[in-house]
Amino acid sequence: MKRSKYFLKTLKNVSSQEKIASARLLKQAGFIEESAAGRFYFLPAGQRVQQKIMQVVKEEMDQAGAQEMVSPILHPLELWKETNRTNTAGFELMKVTDRRDADFALGGTAEEMFVDLVRRYKISYRDLPFNLYQFSPKFRDELRARGGLLRVREFIMKDAYSFHRDEEDFKVEYRKMSDVYTKIFNRLGLETTIVESDNGYIGGEYCHEFIVDSEIGESRYFKSTKGYAAHEDVARFKPDDKNLSEDMLELKEVDAPRGTTMQDGVNFHKMPLWQQIKDVMFVDDRGRYILAVIRGDYDVNETKLKHLVKAITLRPATNEEIREKLFSEPGFISPVGIKNKLEAGVELLVVADSSLRTIKNAYGGSNKKNLDLFNINIDRDFKADIEGDIALAAAGYEAPDGGILEEKRGIEVGNIFQLGYHYSDKMRGAVYTDKDGTEKPFYMGCYGLGIGRTMAAIVEVWHDDKGMIWPESVAPFSVNLISLGENEQAEKVYNYLLENGVEVIFDDRDEASAGEKFADSDLVGCPYRVVISRKSLEKGGYEISKRNSGEQKIVSHGELLKQLYE
Repeated sequence: MKRSKYFLKTLKNVSSQEKIASARLLKQAGFIEESAAGRFYFLPAGQRVQQKIMQVVKEEMDQAGAQEMVSPILHPLELWKETNRTNTAGFELMKVTDRRDADFALGGTAEEMFVDLVRRYKISYRDLPFNLYQFSPKFRDELRARGGLLRVREFIMKDAYSFHRDEEDFKVEYRKMSDVYTKIFNRLGLETTIVESDNGYIGGEYCHEFIVDSEIGESRYFKSTKGYAAHEDVARFKPDDKNLSEDMLELKEVDAPRGTTMQDGVNFHKMPLWQQIKDVMFVDDRGRYILAVIRGDYDVNETKLKHLVKAITLRPATNEEIREKLFSEPGFISPVGIKNKLEAGVELLVVADSSLRTIKNAYGGSNKKNLDLFNINIDRDFKADIEGDIALAAAGYEAPDGGILEEKRGIEVGNIFQLGYHYSDKMRGAVYTDKDGTEKPFYMGCYGLGIGRTMAAIVEVWHDDKGMIWPESVAPFSVNLISLGENEQAEKVYNYLLENGVEVIFDDRDEASAGEKFADSDLVGCPYRVVISRKSLEKGGYEISKRNSGEQKIVSHGELLKQLYE
């Protein structure tokens, strides 16, 4: 491709407000351009990179036995209603109505569509397992698009869905897809950490994200010094035992004219934070009041809490609700006796964190202003409706594997989900015929990979202050050929490279200075630059340099291909 004819419009500068390297460089180099917030044009060079990423993904998915297809972008809304995701997807679900008043969802993810497809056929146990995948536009009405391609409202995703007889069969595919993803990202020049994560509105019981470490990433996770890794939404840790050797003391009420914060309690009573009980009141999507009770030096993890109480959303209860519905007092809430006086019809769940088993004789509120309770003990003084892990992990805590948690940030580039029977149970007819002739629901898995987000991650890892440094597997062109007043010889080299299957962009612009051509070459980031000038010809050939190292040397015409393929 000749640069004079190629739609590659580089910019000298982009907005100084754009702090994220990938967003700045992809736009400055003419790879992408924003149409509206969170929606991008992929210009010719950007599309070449995107297609190469997709080709790597396709090769590895096909090699693993997955089969490519494509589903409609508009999803009949009744399918989403079958699984109740019209309610659980929240603000990210976009809806449209056609001229026949039929309602559709713009696909943000395609579980319902693939289940609907498969259930239309009479599937036997002999047909299982199989894995279907697609490259498809996705739409999510994100509250806040940001970071160029990192958080967008419209994007291409590779999403795959596997169908199995049972969990044992599924686990084989899950491990295979984990290995496939690792291989894909390695080929793309990305080192990833596999991180336990939250399944969100996709459904199922567990999933893992593939994260590329980066300070600008939105994924916050914890990694143990011994290898355990989990997203902050689901990260577990071992609470340390405190005063379990103490005898239980008698519950008593004490005057406490203090403020309403945890630190106010510590300051007033001159007792450690860990011995204080933290009580946080929420209201869920069903109108239930959820009292989260946890050790005072820990924070409540709302994602864990939502899963434990099977809520779709949670919000903090207002002071008015606490006083008028629960007859308690903000800042002095207590699980002790709170259920003895509730407004008629109010449902309250007391959820205790497991960390309460590591302390005795705690102190905290009494549901009355300026009065506290001393020597609170779980089971004796209050009963939990639900008990489990609702604690937010933090750096320095002991990991489940015995290591110490370290906080990390990164870019999520892919994820794999165990769906189990989540969709096949909700969608009528999502069954196969087993050996004994009975119909059984499919056991499912889901595997997503964001193409644009992966492109951004590659740039975040592979760039310098001059521009992008594309790995050869996804570079828009292998060679940036530059002529400095030697167009006739450069034209011959250009044709020679094309004839030998080398992807080359030939900067033949007469109006561009040498400095401009070199700057654009560094910005665009092709793996090799070949410069043909009178000076290089006098030295016996062409100047070839590697973008990732800056190493330069003069090579003869006969050595050129060897240098490119070494």
